[in-house]
Amino acid sequence: MTRNSPDEIAAEIARGDASVQRDAAPADPLVGRVGSALLRMRRGLERDYLDSIGEHRFRMLGIERYRRTHIAIEFSLRGSGLRARGLRNATRMRLVEHEVPIAGLPAPFEGLRLLHLTDLHLDLDAAILAAIIARVRPLEYDLCVLTGDYRAWAVGPCEPALSALAQLRRHLRGPVYATLGNHDLIEMIPGIESLGIRVLMNESLIIERGGQHLHLAGVDDPNRYATHNLEAATAQVPPDAPSILLAHSPEPYGAAASLGFDLMLCGHTHGGQICLPGGFALISHTDVPRFLRNGPWRWRQLRGYTSPGAGSSIVPARFNCPPEVTIHCLRRADGAQ
Repeated sequence: MTRNSPDEIAAEIARGDASVQRDAAPADPLVGRVGSALLRMRRGLERDYLDSIGEHRFRMLGIERYRRTHIAIEFSLRGSGLRARGLRNATRMRLVEHEVPIAGLPAPFEGLRLLHLTDLHLDLDAAILAAIIARVRPLEYDLCVLTGDYRAWAVGPCEPALSALAQLRRHLRGPVYATLGNHDLIEMIPGIESLGIRVLMNESLIIERGGQHLHLAGVDDPNRYATHNLEAATAQVPPDAPSILLAHSPEPYGAAASLGFDLMLCGHTHGGQICLPGGFALISHTDVPRFLRNGPWRWRQLRGYTSPGAGSSIVPARFNCPPEVTIHCLRRADGAQ
């Protein structure tokens, strides 16, 4: 019996490996983007959520998730004559300019302007999309951040929201960075990034100006899927470096403060969207303290801002809670407490 030489055996193994690689399924592009563990977990949680809708669609649990709720609220608004007024309110975008003092902010970043958009729900109503575009188009800013919920429904196809986001993107200038929200599927990342929007999935990047650095981190949805990972997001952020965190909702505010972030930008609450006079929100969809649910706040050294959002959820209507686009202007505040 003839024995193969070591070189012949190695060549045979190499031929076999090449054959296996040719026969293997194409690699999932999202694995390299977000990591195989997070990808498996996020997809599994998304499946669980869809299963829960099927199990509870006739119950009150999570009733805000279902289109039947949309129909019921629409019927109520039309019956009371408030539907047109609610839509007018939802399309009257207010601009809020918010100054943020940051200790240790490098001089080149003094006056840096960040346009913050969140909870766009772009495929809910064409009139709201048009109002958002009209509001942001003339604004002056250096970069834009989006903190999730690009589609109106947490179930169904993503293409309408991505198409609407493409329309909005044409009117956004400068770099655009984003995180996913609880309405967004992880499969949307390639489509979002194809528009020139960098999605931050538990990671960070460096913004450079005049040879100085500002760190921008973003985490995955902390609300429905709780797949945010602040440890991973801060892995490349040096201690005490000036840093900003993007998150869909304010839930991880305590951890963000402990990790030394200077500013946290989020949304999710809609400020209540349909509120009592005086802006008292009936629903917030989060368990954080009330002071964190709308507008500027502070926890320890962390300054935060929870935007009421530019879009509307379930129905294209707002009452006592106007939609908002926000520009945050960074200021140096060395030694500020």
